[in-house]
Amino acid sequence: MSGESASAIHRNQVDLVDFIDWSGVECLNQSTSQSVPNALKQGYREDDGLNLESDADEQLLIYIPFTQVIKLHSILIKGSEEEGPKTVKLYSNKEHMGFSNVNEFPPSDTVVLSPDNIKGKPVLLKYVKFQNVRSLTIFIEDNQSGSDITKVQKIALFGSTVETTDMKGLKKIEDHQH
Repeated sequence: MSGESASAIHRNQVDLVDFIDWSGVECLNQSTSQSVPNALKQGYREDDGLNLESDADEQLLIYIPFTQVIKLHSILIKGSEEEGPKTVKLYSNKEHMGFSNVNEFPPSDTVVLSPDNIKGKPVLLKYVKFQNVRSLTIFIEDNQSGSDITKVQKIALFGSTVETTDMKGLKKIEDHQH
């Protein structure tokens, strides 16, 4: 059932994994042995035995640049019932953020993940806030149980590339003129 609702949400959206600029991806406070590719890279993120784990405390700060400008529609963050993320703040086009200054900027959107969300139900975002996204910063503020370690099994971003959208839009305008 949840698979059907997820595909209905993403009818015109694609998994943006192919548009991530992997050379620029960063994650602060990640465990050295359980790092961000485990949750973000295709193949790794489908393996429930692999996680992104926080290190010193429960917070994680993930910076994801894209190879082209995208529109972000929804996000899927999967984790365990106890240690899965809870409060997630998303920042569009904010570079060089750290734990010391993350709260100085208003987030583009804040999501509180429900038990359904951390089992794999995507969260629709404030689409208007994510129209021309060159990079996304994900601040995982806390987890479901308040424990010291946060574990993220999967992060998937859904949306579209701006170039694709613009070309379709231009074609439609052209069609109307003739």
